[in-house]
Amino acid sequence: MEHLTHLKQELTVVYQVSDRKATTAWYQKHFGFELEYDVEEIGWCELKSTLNQVWLGLSEVEEPNVKGGATLTWGTQSVDKSRQYLESEGVKFDGETRVIPGMVKLATFFDPDGNHLMLAENLSQQEA
Repeated sequence: MEHLTHLKQELTVVYQVSDRKATTAWYQKHFGFELEYDVEEIGWCELKSTLNQVWLGLSEVEEPNVKGGATLTWGTQSVDKSRQYLESEGVKFDGETRVIPGMVKLATFFDPDGNHLMLAENLSQQEA
C-alpha cells in the first residue's frame, strides 16, 4: 500500500480558541507546553508539547467552533490521579470515567473554550 512518504515526522493539532493567551497559559500550567511563537496580527500561536515533534496551534477567533474535530488524548499511568488533579484545578469533565475492562480507562474533559480532550489509561498490561 502506498502512502505519503515525504511527510515530516511531526504533528501540529489546531484548536480554535477565544483567548489564545489565556488558553496558552492553561496548556502550559496543566500539560507543560512551551510557547514557540505568537503572531498577534493573525491571532495565531504554536505551543510545543512535551512529546517529541508534537505541537498545538491555537487560532484565536471570536466564536470558536468546538464541535467535532480532533480530540487530544493523553496517555497516563493513572486516569484517577490525573483526573483528581485536573478537577482540583477547576477543569470540567464530561461525565464519569469510562472503563472497558482489560482494555482502557477513559475520561473526557474540556479546555477553557470547550475543546474536547481525553485521558487514557491502558489496562491491557495490568494484572487482573
